[in-house]
Amino acid sequence: MKVNQLACERVVFVLADKEIVIEDPTVTLIEVQGERMYQVTGREVEKPREEQVILEFSEEDVKLVAEQAGVSMDEARNALKETGGDLAQAIILLQARKGSTNV
Repeated sequence: MKVNQLACERVVFVLADKEIVIEDPTVTLIEVQGERMYQVTGREVEKPREEQVILEFSEEDVKLVAEQAGVSMDEARNALKETGGDLAQAIILLQARKGSTNV
């Protein structure tokens, strides 16, 4: 039997009618005889399932946001998703987050 802790930011269970999001989870991976089981604990948030809108951004847009906000490409991409592709709002959002963590 192997037991490992996984570094997860959140876990999302997508159900037919809703999503269950576990914020700041503790996730344990347990392997027994080739079977993998996950134990998840954390703060649970339920929300109605929304239709997913797939947004695509150019790498230039992502790079611009990352450079302007001083964050990684992944953080920039996530901010663009949150803001519906609005570059200026993504930069402002990321700068505000950086400012709140430097207090």
